Amino acid sequence: MSEVHKIIMVGSGGVGKSAITLQFMYAEFVKDYEPTKADSYRKTNFDLDGAEIGIDILDTAGQEDYAAIRDNYYRSGDGFFCVFSLLEKMTFQETDNFRDQILRVHEDESVPFILVGNKCDLTEERVVSKADAESKAKSWNVPYLETSAKTKQNVDEAYKALLRLIIAKKNKEKAAQKTKKRKKKCLLL
Repeated sequence: MSEVHKIIMVGSGGVGKSAITLQFMYAEFVKDYEPTKADSYRKTNFDLDGAEIGIDILDTAGQEDYAAIRDNYYRSGDGFFCVFSLLEKMTFQETDNFRDQILRVHEDESVPFILVGNKCDLTEERVVSKADAESKAKSWNVPYLETSAKTKQNVDEAYKALLRLIIAKKNKEKAAQKTKKRKKKCLLL
């Protein structure tokens, strides 16, 4: 089986994490969805740039009731989507807390991470500007994408972008390990 990469969906409740995941997994939009405790999805043999890979997606609860298990989720993730609603300023502000929690657990600024503004199809109701979101992403040194779980706009692109970041980081770590092993074999006479 191909290598499996674990993606963790984080963000406040009701921002569309589950809707984005279901749109990616099954190409369907579920309007009335029950609040998530934590759902897991697997996609095997996904074609990314001509290579077959596996994806595990953990769709976490947005509510803080589940904070006790949150750190274990975060520790297991290879990459993260931090999703907020373009229609709710508070969910945008709360992305800082999610980012801080992930960095606290991973202790690594280079953890693959994408800031995602969802519900971009609802332009009339938008309250978070693209400039503000891009500014935050730039300050974090991460990509920013706007998605619509309803229309599927940028959903597949977001997953592919995050998977490329995950694979690049894993390849960099493998190369560092090889270099480290080679250095150990060096003998000075």
